Amino acid sequence: MDSSNLMFSIIIPVYNRPDEISDLLKSLSSQTDKGFETIIVEDGSTVRCLEQCESLGKDARVKYFYKGNEGRSIARNYGMEHAEGDYFIFVDSDCILPPDYIANLRKALKNGYSDCFGGPDAAHDSFSDTQKAINYAMTSFLTTGGIRGGKVSMEKFTPRTFNMGFSREVYDKVGGFREMFSEDIDMSTRIRLAGFRISLFPEVEVYHKRRVDFKKFWRQVHVFGMSRITLQLLYPGSMKAVHCLPALFVIGSVAMIIGAFFRWWLILPLVFYIAALWIWGIISTRSFKIGTMGVFAALVQLTGYGTGFIRAYVWKILLRHGRDINDEIERRRGK
Repeated sequence: MDSSNLMFSIIIPVYNRPDEISDLLKSLSSQTDKGFETIIVEDGSTVRCLEQCESLGKDARVKYFYKGNEGRSIARNYGMEHAEGDYFIFVDSDCILPPDYIANLRKALKNGYSDCFGGPDAAHDSFSDTQKAINYAMTSFLTTGGIRGGKVSMEKFTPRTFNMGFSREVYDKVGGFREMFSEDIDMSTRIRLAGFRISLFPEVEVYHKRRVDFKKFWRQVHVFGMSRITLQLLYPGSMKAVHCLPALFVIGSVAMIIGAFFRWWLILPLVFYIAALWIWGIISTRSFKIGTMGVFAALVQLTGYGTGFIRAYVWKILLRHGRDINDEIERRRGK
């Protein structure tokens, strides 16, 4: 398909994030390629971003919609229903797009058209040290196995909605997002099962602010761990070894710490791993401070995800609660 005339619809669900939307709209207004529209779907916010859309949205061709709170998946589907583009792009409200984002995407689609794409995320220079440390934890091969768009990966790449897009043809055949945790992984899986091509475009990246503190970050990754079990029940065989590693890290770390009371050297594998995280963090972030904070962020990420995974595995698989996941999803939609 010729991408030179493609019209892109950038769809962004928002819930009480006016300040974040300001930064995102500024980055959209600075795009070198203007072949896009921006659809903001305010999902029942009590603090709306209409003022920001009106003052900053002209160059970004913003269309603003307000609806009752039903969740981010329903908000994205609402946006697609009102989109005029040939290709839908999804980013989170806490993202910033480089000026050549749309231009790079158009070029990538021209060089090798794909029905669905995903791109990596990175930390902008303006982000806080905590945000940069969390970014390291979420993108390092040592913590996530490169599954979020890294050059080296332990799993087949799966687009995520902080930087993801697909054609109108995909939407017409596969439908919209389901209201569930890890809805983007579910969507990507359905797209792949429908026979569409999915590609990683490394040059089409976003700057992702992520959580602003470690407590919120832990809660977020804990839910990610729980949702991996839901996805396994929905798509048997979809769970890979890399998804189990945080849970094994939690179990192994506890065993090593207890064992160290009897044989001190049993703690050495954990010490060596933490040292590797620290050294690589300093090298990759080019900052002693951020690299050091990155070790703590990585431990938060691994324990949060790992405990969520273990919790859901015990409850849903071993104790066999909530095994009819499709019914659970329908209940979440209020049907």
